[in-house]
Amino acid sequence: MYRRRFVLFLAAAFLPSGVSAQVSNLEWCRALPRPEYEALERVTVSDPWFEVYKPAPGVFAIYEPHQAEEVISYLILGRKRALLFDTGMGISDIRKVTTELTKLQVVVLNSHTHNDHVGGNWQFDIIYGMDSDFTRQNARGSREDAQAEITPDQICGALPKGFDAKAYVTRPWKITAYVHDGDRFYLGGRVVEVIATPGHTPDAIALVDRSNQLLFTGDTYYPAPIWLYRPETDLDAYAASIRRLVALAPDVKLILGAHNIPVAQPSVLPRLVTAFAAVRAGKISPKPDSPGKVLYKVDGFSFLMRAPSSDRKP
Repeated sequence: MYRRRFVLFLAAAFLPSGVSAQVSNLEWCRALPRPEYEALERVTVSDPWFEVYKPAPGVFAIYEPHQAEEVISYLILGRKRALLFDTGMGISDIRKVTTELTKLQVVVLNSHTHNDHVGGNWQFDIIYGMDSDFTRQNARGSREDAQAEITPDQICGALPKGFDAKAYVTRPWKITAYVHDGDRFYLGGRVVEVIATPGHTPDAIALVDRSNQLLFTGDTYYPAPIWLYRPETDLDAYAASIRRLVALAPDVKLILGAHNIPVAQPSVLPRLVTAFAAVRAGKISPKPDSPGKVLYKVDGFSFLMRAPSSDRKP
């Protein structure tokens, strides 16, 4: 309770000019700190924008709790190099955080290229990207999507000192090499494999670390409303991708998603498939959300989708 009050105090004191201090009215902000983090080992870093946890040996979850996406990037360590799975919002300096966590060379791979997962890409020399037009387009950067992330309803707590809200953009980055489904990254004593999971976006992927029984799901699964409404979303592809992840569930012991909470049990995946199938079969009534969107809730899952028209199914 004390920590939650502290977060709210910071929000009132440090939000950008023109941002309302009534952050206690933000539902997601009131939910912080999330109790699941109490069971995880926290690692101290110098930048208060980030919180870092160790959900598994050799894995750091780099969490950004002061922005509504609550995005989580993962630094996966081998003996010879490290893989950074996503680079977050780009609101603060994620590269500085990685240098505090490891002296290994860090290479970047994104779970997909929505702006909240590639914001720090420009800071790194080696960036792998899926071989897709969607990836190439997003590598050019954007301003509109970035600016939408710092509106008054999106911030809870202190923005980094010296942060220039008007200049905030998703900066362009250069793709060093392309990756494809089934490619493997050899980190030294640790191998992670790319699993293509299109649906949320055309370039969405998961990572599986078979030896350590870890599955990093990106935005294909996380314990909050899953965004399936954007123009690039393909619901048929998403349904096929989550079925593919279910096939991996017997061989993993921990699911690590890209938002809100970094750990879940593999049993969540078959339930996810069943829940989404119920939505698509018309068994779940949607509730209106923001304009043009509806929210389907079933068995603890939420899917934020385009409002259905009379001539098509979800």
